[in-house]
Amino acid sequence: MGPNRDAVWSETGILDAFPANGPKVLWRVPIGGGYSGPAVAGGKVFVADKILKGGAKDPANLFDTKTKVEATERVLCFDAKTGKEIWKHEYACPYQVSYPAGPRCTPTVSGGKVYTLGAMGDLLCLDAEKGKVIWQKNFPKDYAAKVPIWGFAAHPLVYKNLLICLVGGDGSVVVAFDKETGKEVWKNLSAPEPGYCPPTLIEVGGKPQLIIWHSTKINGLNPETGSLYWSEPLKPNSGMSIMAPRKEGDYLYAGGNGGCQAVLKLSETKPEATIVWQQDAVPQGKKAGPLGMAPINMTPFIEGGVIYGVDQPGMFRAVELKTGKRLWYSFMPVIGKDEDEEYKQAATGTAFVIKHADRFFLFAETGDLIIAKLSPKGYEEIGRARLLDPTGPSFGRKVVWSYPAFAEKCVFARNDKEIVCVSLAKE
Repeated sequence: MGPNRDAVWSETGILDAFPANGPKVLWRVPIGGGYSGPAVAGGKVFVADKILKGGAKDPANLFDTKTKVEATERVLCFDAKTGKEIWKHEYACPYQVSYPAGPRCTPTVSGGKVYTLGAMGDLLCLDAEKGKVIWQKNFPKDYAAKVPIWGFAAHPLVYKNLLICLVGGDGSVVVAFDKETGKEVWKNLSAPEPGYCPPTLIEVGGKPQLIIWHSTKINGLNPETGSLYWSEPLKPNSGMSIMAPRKEGDYLYAGGNGGCQAVLKLSETKPEATIVWQQDAVPQGKKAGPLGMAPINMTPFIEGGVIYGVDQPGMFRAVELKTGKRLWYSFMPVIGKDEDEEYKQAATGTAFVIKHADRFFLFAETGDLIIAKLSPKGYEEIGRARLLDPTGPSFGRKVVWSYPAFAEKCVFARNDKEIVCVSLAKE
């Protein structure tokens, strides 16, 4: 969600609407499978993918985690202007996860280094210029962390001299490493499953807090030491704590599978949090409660006291932050039409939300980039353009579930076959 992890793109000189024949494609480059979004820094594009070894094939059943598939994970570096490959690093990585397309985590780039986390728990620190390995960890081996059913998916967070990761294992749900050497600095928390939510940094009363939402609780920690400030129960179905908790003013929101969600009020004078409203997850197959939404593959955006995001059945929804009251919904941002018969075509729907100036860019699971206005009154679509074809299977449809990057007046997006750079510069 950008260098500040706030999903705000502040670059100027960006087009107001798409040209009649669509925005200009600057380059396309073939890559392997994966959900890892591209990261753009220093004129380079970093992305992770997976290549099957020899005649290996992924299981036909997306939920098969028993079959071991021989594969190679790669970290690729391209020139942002031309798409020319600068370097790549690859390593053997047999897969045993549900939805095995490839790595989940967007690379984190900082201080001349790129940090990547693979689906099976391989954490790498690479030199951004040459791709040489500086240090590495393997979470299952080093921390006895069980690989989650959907793989390791929480993007590493750089904070000062630390690289903070969601790991798993006893007492090590969250681990902070020295970002230069890989030495463990601190670790904390235990949970039945680590979940998939990225370590999230917020500021409260002028002081930083680290928010860790694992499979049963949402927690506030001291990012320097890992000591626990506060903790509240928040248990999504299937351990699916996924979205990065979002803060506006003194309020913090998180929600997930089964309609599980909460808004907390953060104290400005001491590191404490109290529940404003909360809704528990409902059993699988049951209708979720009447409040809020259940974001699955995306992190909602909060503006003016309103949460904008994709509800679990696949509709894009607006919700009052302080009450959970639902304001409106539309299927247009997700699947490109207003109706969806019993949600059959939009289960676990996805559209990534990026703020730019007075409007938003939405990247839909259809591979469409959308320019839209979002307000408490409704959804106003300005235009849309196809960037990529959806390639990933899910619930009988093809999807793109990879967060794009916005940089150098361009959008960089990937599916399981290629990465594309499209100009969004105003002419």
